[in-house]
Amino acid sequence: MDAVVVVGGGVLGHLHAVQARRLGLDVVHLEREPGSRGASVRNFGLIWVSGRAAGPEPALALRARAGWEELAAVIPGTGFRLHGSLTLAAGDAELALLKEASALPDAADRGYELLDPQAARQVNPALRGSFAGALHGRRDAIVEPRLVLPAIRDYLLARAPASGPGYWWLPGREAVEVAPHAVRDHTGTWHRGDLVVLCTGAAHTGIAGPHLAAYERPPVRRVRLQMMQTEPFGAELTTSVADGDSLRYYPAYDLPGRGRLAAQERAAAAAAAQLLLVQRLDRSLTIGDTHSYEEPFAFDVDEAAYDHLRDRAEELLGASLPPARRRWAGVYSQVTTGELYHRSAVAPGVVLVTGPGGRGMTCGPAIAEETFAMMSSLPGGEETD
Repeated sequence: MDAVVVVGGGVLGHLHAVQARRLGLDVVHLEREPGSRGASVRNFGLIWVSGRAAGPEPALALRARAGWEELAAVIPGTGFRLHGSLTLAAGDAELALLKEASALPDAADRGYELLDPQAARQVNPALRGSFAGALHGRRDAIVEPRLVLPAIRDYLLARAPASGPGYWWLPGREAVEVAPHAVRDHTGTWHRGDLVVLCTGAAHTGIAGPHLAAYERPPVRRVRLQMMQTEPFGAELTTSVADGDSLRYYPAYDLPGRGRLAAQERAAAAAAAQLLLVQRLDRSLTIGDTHSYEEPFAFDVDEAAYDHLRDRAEELLGASLPPARRRWAGVYSQVTTGELYHRSAVAPGVVLVTGPGGRGMTCGPAIAEETFAMMSSLPGGEETD
């Protein structure tokens, strides 16, 4: 294999380009927008090991976290930090569920440690509000979602070999047709390679549409979220923070104690909300998120959801939040088959990789490694699906 074409300028597309260059392959990288604008820049930047389902998922996440750490060693602009997380319990039922999680057989691999409120505040002194206890996820990390993809591109472009670019970044090129080992963009230009990787994210129509439509049951669905970012916050958060509503969402907590949790507050239930709180390098706070699964999605955002998330964050921090700098909605692709993500052959030498859902930023480096490992292990370097 000598050359790869990557379609899609999100985190999966960029990390497939990184892996291809590590293998010494030339890469043509297409993105339909002028720059990355999808879910990969509309998220928390969490490298979230702690919430993953038992089984192969934590191992994938840990491999990926190691990949992020290796990448950060040569690309400091990713903003990678081994930051850890604290998941906070509001009462006895949530605390009991955190205790269950801390006793899981793989708790040490996830870096779990159950803390009382005083110990949690020693880990993160910014938590001055009221809570019953916390689960420390020592393996969790963060990157800067608005910075990481440009930083990767700059790195790939700067490492051009003397014999030629090696990496071509072509924004504003929408892929419209596939053929064996090739893809055509909207200008009529064909791009050919030993392998074409379609990382189309939440675009389930377009280039990936005919392929996905051929499934009897759709292997992926789209999920919409709402988030916000504040002006800089006065205190330093030494970890990311999740509230007890995250126990209803993350599969690691699908344990007997989940059934004993009280009903969510009305506003949280209406928005399928959980509080996640991450401090950016400029001390601003990224706050979210909500989940909508039924299409068509609303074109506007729901202020009640923001009010709930802001109130919850202020309860845990014991301080007023700064004004909001920006609010946004995003849509990501989530696998529906019980797998960790979707990979399938679209044509000879053309593979679709999508659907990691909320684990896309976390697991991206390992997903890209698996794509190329699978391609190289098959006859002719092609996936047979």
